[in-house]
Amino acid sequence: MRTRVRGWRWRRNPLRRRSDVVEAWTVLVVAVLLFVVAPLAGVAAGLHAHDRASALAAVQRAERHQVRAVVIGEAPERLSDMHGDRRHPYRAQVRWTDPGQGERTAWARVPAGTRAGEPVSVWFDSRGRSVAPPPDDVAVSQHAVTVGLCAAGGTATVVFLGYAVERRIALRHRLAEWEREWARTGPRWTQPRT
Repeated sequence: MRTRVRGWRWRRNPLRRRSDVVEAWTVLVVAVLLFVVAPLAGVAAGLHAHDRASALAAVQRAERHQVRAVVIGEAPERLSDMHGDRRHPYRAQVRWTDPGQGERTAWARVPAGTRAGEPVSVWFDSRGRSVAPPPDDVAVSQHAVTVGLCAAGGTATVVFLGYAVERRIALRHRLAEWEREWARTGPRWTQPRT
């Protein structure tokens, strides 16, 4: 039957080696890094990403304006490069009435499944180019959560890799300590008794 003694690396005993003490401290440091530092890194990165994404969304909302238009002409064509806009992956010709300028037409990004004659909301920048709608609060929050999770996961990965390296080094030192001990003790056991 095997008996486990908890905390033996922390208590003084004749079998405890220096490498055992280092390993015990390493486990404690790794636990603190995983359960305190990694989540804090994730929260900090997520909050920073949320602030930056909110600021970018506010700038885009100020620079862009929404127009209610009607799709005209042929069926919308799929854009090869979506520029990060998955909500409006198609391009179609649209017509709308602009106050003071009359009726206008342009090519604009439209949602998937849009047909000719359907009304759509399209976004234009200050130069009149069709652009993706600015990110909403949900997209900003999703971005912040993703960045936070990646930061926490990355921190945990670095901690685990560091721990794995430390374990290899500790094992090498432990084997060297045992080798030195055996060099001192071995001759007494292997010499023939007379």
